[in-house]
Parts: sequence; structure tokens; C-alpha cells
Amino acid sequence: LGPGLRGPEAEALLAAEGLTLGHFPQSFEYATIGGFAATRSAGQASSGYGRFDELVTSLAMVTPAGELRTLATPHTAAGPSLRQLALGSEGVLGVISEVGVRIRPAPTRRRYEGWMTADFASGCELIRALAQADSLPDVTRLSDESETRVSLALAGTGGARRALLGAYLRLRRRRGGCLMICGWEGDGESVDRRRSRSAAQLRRGGAAALGEAPGRSWERGRFDGPYLRDELMDLGYLIETLETAHTWSRLDELYGAVRGALEDSLAAQGTPPIVLCHLSHAYRDGASLYFTFIARRRPGAELEQWRTTKAAACEAIVATGATITHHHAVGRDHAPYMGAEVGDVGLEALRAVKARLDPAGIMNPGKLLPG
Repeated sequence: LGPGLRGPEAEALLAAEGLTLGHFPQSFEYATIGGFAATRSAGQASSGYGRFDELVTSLAMVTPAGELRTLATPHTAAGPSLRQLALGSEGVLGVISEVGVRIRPAPTRRRYEGWMTADFASGCELIRALAQADSLPDVTRLSDESETRVSLALAGTGGARRALLGAYLRLRRRRGGCLMICGWEGDGESVDRRRSRSAAQLRRGGAAALGEAPGRSWERGRFDGPYLRDELMDLGYLIETLETAHTWSRLDELYGAVRGALEDSLAAQGTPPIVLCHLSHAYRDGASLYFTFIARRRPGAELEQWRTTKAAACEAIVATGATITHHHAVGRDHAPYMGAEVGDVGLEALRAVKARLDPAGIMNPGKLLPG
């Protein structure tokens, strides 16, 4: 696929042949194939289709020192992977000029539905069990209690709201309630078989089925987050997102540390926040957490407010040994924390590659590597 193709354009070309890439991140409407590769993007159905780096079979990258090109083979043991070196390079080594990708037949059936778990911790444990039993849905998204309340408020007046409200009130009598969205895509037989296996395990774990209305509601609004963000900013709010990932054994620690850092930092600045979180990409050994925080802006000190809060969250992430980014990439904001991510020798290796491929330092300066 051409690296300049935006997500909808690429999917339209593939759909004409009955095919799909299956990569649908929240940036889908505007991001490009090359951008997906350069940032190691992860789509909302990554459990089924894979992250974008898992979909790339070959690529070419034009650098100031010449062209780097990898073979289009299913696998190679010929030394360290130069394809992986280019993936996630964020333009600091060169411009990705070609991308070969794995595609598959477009699904003939999609089923998205809602489930409710007693709380966030038990929901995470359910997802861990699904992942380790190879029973994960293609889309698996678990909101914490705060995000569930927001989802309930935004669900409108139809079937999705009734299903959410009923389950939430039942669970609220005990501890709380967290919304889980599960989605399966493929042919009819595959969707039914995999959904049956996942659902049986969810029921055994105590989750309550909400039906398809909450799933359809999520699917309709899956790309709406940035538009809602802009509206809130116009109303005078600070709103930002950040994400990370850790092993299952330390995920609860990470969740508490980042949530606490965001709440304490903003409260200390006189602007106590609303902090939302969801788990959206799961693996056999861990998962990612995606945080959203909303607070009143400090007039005249907006950038200071953001920088202070962002730093507090990043320092909490680093202190727990989690990754500074699961799929948002590094850019400028996370570059100061790359040393904690890859170590001194790792930084030296990356700088050496940068110096060899871009000796004048003209490729996307200031990104990825700390100054």
C-alpha cells in the first residue's frame, strides 16, 4: 500500500477486492499507512488482526545516506531486523516510501456487544484469563468505574442506555460496575464459535451480558473522541490522554500510580480532575492502560498546568517499570523518558544509527531521542 494513503482510502481500495487490513485506530480517519508504520500504531481490533507492526511484511525507507529496503518474505533469521528498526522510527531516520502489509478477507459478519464486570480489577482478571486461554475477542475494551459512568451519561435514551443502566444499578448495590466491550469479526461460523467460547468464560467469571446495543453504540462512536475533546477545550477545559502498558502482575499497581499522580498533580494546582481509564490491548503477559484526564484550565498558565501534570504521570509510569508509550509513540513529549525505556547503551545505539543514516540531523529533529 502507498504510505501516503489515509486509512479510509486504503480500506476502500481493499474493500473493492473483498479484503481488509483490519487496522482501525482512533486516528483512522486522518492517519496514513506510513504514519501507522512510523509510530507502531495499534488498532482497536489488535487482538484479532494484530498491531500494525505485526501486519508489515516489508518496507522501504529513503534516508539521507541512501535507501534501506527489506525483503518481502514471511520470516528471516538474517541478523537483527532492519524492518523493525524502521518501524517506530518516527521519521528521524528517513521517510518510509513503501509498505508491504498482510491483508485478509473482509469480514462478512461483525458482532459487538457489552458486558458488565463487578469492578475494574475483576474485569482485568477476566481479560487476563481470556488472553491466556486464547479466547480474546478481536476487540476487548474494559472501562474503569469512572469511564463507565461517563459512558452511561453519553449513552442517550435507547437500548444501550437501558442495558447499561440496569446492569450498573444491579452491580452498584455491591461495589460498582465496569463496562466491557467485546467484538468479533469474520465469517458467521467463526464469529459464533469464538464468541461462544469467550462468552462462556465471561459468564463463569461473573460478568453480566448486556446484549448488542452497547456494542453497536460503541462502534458508531469509536472515532468520536477527538471531536468531543475539541468541544470540551472550547468550553475552557484541559483534556489530555496518555497510555502505557505493563505485565498482569503489575497492572493494578500501574493503574493506581498513574491515576494517583494525575489526581494529586491537578488537585495541587487547584484544578481537581476527572480521571478515566480503559484497558484496550491485551496480551498473554499483560495489557495496555489508556488514561483520559479532564480539568478546568488555569487561565494564563495552561501550558504549565499541562506540563506539570504530564510529567507527574510519566514519572509514575517510569517508576513502576512500565513502558512510556504502548502505541502513541515518543515524539517530543516522551523523548526525555527514552533513557528509562532502553537504557544508556540503547540510546547510544539509536544515536549511532541516526548519525550514520542522517549525519546532518535533518530528519524530523527533536523527536524520539532526548536532546
